[in-house]
Amino acid sequence: MKILGIDYGRAKVGLAIAEGDFAEPWKVIRVKSFEDAIEKVSSAFAEASADKQVDKVVVGISEGEMGEESKKFAETLHSSLFALPFEFFDETLTSQDAQKLSREAGMSRKKARGMEDAFAASIMLQNYLESGKRT
Repeated sequence: MKILGIDYGRAKVGLAIAEGDFAEPWKVIRVKSFEDAIEKVSSAFAEASADKQVDKVVVGISEGEMGEESKKFAETLHSSLFALPFEFFDETLTSQDAQKLSREAGMSRKKARGMEDAFAASIMLQNYLESGKRT
């Protein structure tokens, strides 16, 4: 089963792909608005589906306002574009974990900032896989 992980943000959306037991960062999409995020993630999804045959989408959510916006993003994406199962999974602290991971890997700040959201998406997706929730 191939799973697309999404870490939604107002400026950047991180994407990760999991095949089997391991999630890996895929790409970061810069966005200007909610609508722009829907459009660009839809395009990325079409690319991922053509190349990777995605079976499920997992969207990271957190507490508070951003979590509600992430849910709205996922629901809009799902209802208008995808006929795949969508799930939500807690993404609390994944951005901090991604920053730590990039420092430990010795990445330059510039490169790390460019990929942090994809790292965060992969951490969230890996946590999802390890939780045993996938089917």
